[in-house]
Amino acid sequence: MSQAEPEQLYKAREPIFPKRISGKFRNLKWIIMILTLGVYYVTPWIRWDRGPALPDQAVLLDLANRRFYFFWIEIWPHEFYFVAGLLVMAGLGLFLFTSALGRVWCGYTCPQTVWTDLFILVERWIEGDRNARLRLHRQKKWDFRKFRLRITKWVTWLLIAVATGGAWVFYFADAPTLLYNLVTLQAHPVAYMTIAVLTGTTFFFGGFAREQICIYACPWPRIQAAMIDEDTITVAYREWRGEPRGKLKKGLMDENQGDCIDCRACVNVCPVGIDIRDGQQLECITCALCIDACDEVMDKIGKPRGLIDYMALTDEQLERAGAQPRKLWKHIFRPRVIMYTTLWALVGVGLVVALFIRSDIDMTVAPVRQPTFVTLSDGTIRNVYEVRLRNKHGEERPFTMSVGGDETLSLIIEGEPDGDTTIDVPPDTAKPVRVYVEAPRGSVAADSERVPFRLWVEDDESGARAYKDTVFNGRDN
Repeated sequence: MSQAEPEQLYKAREPIFPKRISGKFRNLKWIIMILTLGVYYVTPWIRWDRGPALPDQAVLLDLANRRFYFFWIEIWPHEFYFVAGLLVMAGLGLFLFTSALGRVWCGYTCPQTVWTDLFILVERWIEGDRNARLRLHRQKKWDFRKFRLRITKWVTWLLIAVATGGAWVFYFADAPTLLYNLVTLQAHPVAYMTIAVLTGTTFFFGGFAREQICIYACPWPRIQAAMIDEDTITVAYREWRGEPRGKLKKGLMDENQGDCIDCRACVNVCPVGIDIRDGQQLECITCALCIDACDEVMDKIGKPRGLIDYMALTDEQLERAGAQPRKLWKHIFRPRVIMYTTLWALVGVGLVVALFIRSDIDMTVAPVRQPTFVTLSDGTIRNVYEVRLRNKHGEERPFTMSVGGDETLSLIIEGEPDGDTTIDVPPDTAKPVRVYVEAPRGSVAADSERVPFRLWVEDDESGARAYKDTVFNGRDN
């Protein structure tokens, strides 16, 4: 007896070759692709004058100097809460759009979708539309034509992937300077490694993995189930109108069949290879290309559009019963969407307020604990503090320091002449200084264990002030 072949646990992947389609949703996707790719590739080259001492790149993540520049906004390390707030807004925005319109992010603006669309466009230009690409894929023999088409496609994909990785590193250094260093092989090895990794992932994800990333690697299809409900507007098939489906016979339809002629146009254009007529599915990214394909067929056979359309599942049930669907605004303005919108707006308003009320000067104060105080020869008690003065201006500014809260306390800046409490801070710099605060013998501060006081700093040019509360440690007699 011959040994039985082992059962295959996993089905081999069948490549998907979406058919070219035109329509309003396909045109919308083209527009979004051009805008998103344009913003991604062009942004590092936009200039913004901040003064002679600061970088002139509009958007720059300066990791070496621990700064984030966004046009006129500069984020310092201690202001990372702005970045955290933007991430919270991004998450809430994703929840908001998903609860209102389903996986609209996945279908139109997700980087995986955008670059996959671009790679498919290149593939279609080089190898032809769906049927031509299917024939080429099923052709077992690698003749000169197949070899030429594949190499041309892969090289074009690779160039796009290199541009993608190259554009990313330009966000972390001055773009013209980095480009020159990259071309002349003078750039840091990390830049080449980053470009290589992003090139490889873009080439593989957009060219070969495609829908596999959306289905298996991305966690969002699993999370979205908690974000949507029956009132969410999503792509759906009007089964009550399309069934029972049947083929056209001699250009005519059976009077007992539905509007669906089982042409599979919706399946042939789907980038993830599903049949929307089977209902809501995890794989569906709601790109709406099936709507364009179905509407085109409905026009040809003289049937009304909308057999496949953006709709809520509750509307499908109402239409099936012969009732009118609910108004669009009733689906959009429901408690879940209002809650996400409110939270998103509150975080956004909070960030804007925090951005406008922040001072152009700042400081941090760290008392030196070893020892907590020093007794001078005349009995004066001295405390030492490590202070960092931040000048967020684009030019050098004189800062004057003072003590508040106890009139007996005096202040001395290390390295400065006695009585001089003004120090020049370079532009866009956090300058460390050592500060001595002294209390004369017999004063309350000198004879108390802990006395709170306030350390002030003032910009002599603008008059802006900042302070930090700390304590003075004295003898506890």
